[in-house]
Amino acid sequence: MTEDSAVETALEQPKVRAWVGRYSPDATTAATFRTKSRTWLVKAWSGEAGQIAEVVVEDSTGRVTEAWTGPQVAWKMARGREGAFGGKTLLKPYVWLAFCLVFLIGLADLRRPLSVRNLDLLMLVGFSVSLVFFNRGEIFASVPLVYPVLGYFLVRGLWVGWGRRTAPLRSVWPTWALAAAAVFLLGFRVGLNVETPRGVIDVGLAGVVGASRIIDGQAPYGNMPQRGSLEPCGPKDAEGQVRERIQTNGRCEAAIERGDTYGPVSYLAYVPATAIFGWSGKWDSLPAAHATSIAFDLLAILGLVLVGLRFGGFRLATLLAFAWTAYPFTAYTLNANTNDAVMPTFLVLGFWLVSSAPARGAAVALAGWTKFGALLVAPLWAAYPSLDLRRLLRFGAGFVAATLLAFTVLLLEPGVWEAAQTFWERTIGFQAGRDSPFSLWGWGQYHAAGVPDLGFLQPVLAVLAVVLALVVAVLPRHKGPVELAALTAVVLIALQLTLTHWFYLYLPWVFPFVVLWLLLPRESVDHGNGTRKASIEDAFPVSASHSMSAPSIRTPP
Repeated sequence: MTEDSAVETALEQPKVRAWVGRYSPDATTAATFRTKSRTWLVKAWSGEAGQIAEVVVEDSTGRVTEAWTGPQVAWKMARGREGAFGGKTLLKPYVWLAFCLVFLIGLADLRRPLSVRNLDLLMLVGFSVSLVFFNRGEIFASVPLVYPVLGYFLVRGLWVGWGRRTAPLRSVWPTWALAAAAVFLLGFRVGLNVETPRGVIDVGLAGVVGASRIIDGQAPYGNMPQRGSLEPCGPKDAEGQVRERIQTNGRCEAAIERGDTYGPVSYLAYVPATAIFGWSGKWDSLPAAHATSIAFDLLAILGLVLVGLRFGGFRLATLLAFAWTAYPFTAYTLNANTNDAVMPTFLVLGFWLVSSAPARGAAVALAGWTKFGALLVAPLWAAYPSLDLRRLLRFGAGFVAATLLAFTVLLLEPGVWEAAQTFWERTIGFQAGRDSPFSLWGWGQYHAAGVPDLGFLQPVLAVLAVVLALVVAVLPRHKGPVELAALTAVVLIALQLTLTHWFYLYLPWVFPFVVLWLLLPRESVDHGNGTRKASIEDAFPVSASHSMSAPSIRTPP
């Protein structure tokens, strides 16, 4: 083929023709012949919109083997590649649907199938509809489908958080069956993680690299492996690119230039596993990332079990463990080997120790310095169970102590002030200007193609999210554990509604607090310390003969 014939073939591909046709006729094109693969790489640009299409054409047959348009051009994760996130096995329709059905049947109140609590469960798995379109690379369909579900839980959380709550979910299954199912599902999830040795996405790589830098006596910020003009030192990938470079430390390492965009706890969480398994310098199987993901999945379950034992007994602990292990999106996060289970794990452990203001403060700090969005729950957790100056001071003390501990990583650099500036620029500064097609707010770049530009609404929603976080801290004036769980979910959902880059991996941030408001026993007597005694009918949602042991009614100290 000639360059002209390759361009003509590429532009005649139906998907490409339809997308390029949205732009003005002044689009420019170029084609490059790739000798190794015997293919033409054809690109199209249109003015300020930049590159709008990328097509691969076989030289010998003229067949189009790849055609990417819109967000798929710059974002490979928008191309719908099989098993790119979550692993191929989990995303097989029969496996995913099995998780959804087990989750729904295990927790649903089958005696009252039309109850709103069952609708809550159905909406939790409703994100799967959006995921189907994402896996097919249809971003302009997948993204809008997320917002109605998030909006539903925002409204429901406010309804529950402001005291308008019915009885908790009453699963019909005996406790021993739920416990057995949770153990089986946990083993299955871990097995899926282990069987996919190369299932670590860039977030997991960043965690391991950051931990490796800390072990070597450096802060992660500003010290991530770069490409730039550094000498290539590894094999070429499928696209002919070399990711590894000889870094300033003399090692051949996989470049991940923007891997230092997270809080310090996100890297500290990977230190134990990285100290044990090390890092080869490559983006290989990364056993330290797998080990960290599995560890925090187990810690999240442990935290929920402790919450259950504290607020309802063995059956509630079993229900909460079952909920986490059966929910497909927590398995999705586990198999992607990201850091997204770290933040909610700290919050769940803080919820377990909810009557201690310093513990709540430390939990919010550790969660917030993992994923910055968790800092938005600080006013709510500081004012629990009601606004009190002494509790605020104790909360603040715990928050400050945990913060100072987390930021000791900056002391690894020669100058603390310069290290702090680098931290700000590489994290908050970078994320504030981030662009992404994975929200309604990042579609302005495709406005020339007729896609609506709703970016002007984002700052308005961000201000409303902050106002909401402050309002729910003081209203209602007195809160119990159920109200705290519901309003924590509300604040985190309000935050997610404003994100420029939203992804399914963020659902575990909110999920524990949704199931807590669904499953925690209805409260009757306020003991003045933010905890309440459960009523008998709620602590025993099935007869004692159905459980492994009859839970006692206990009030946290």
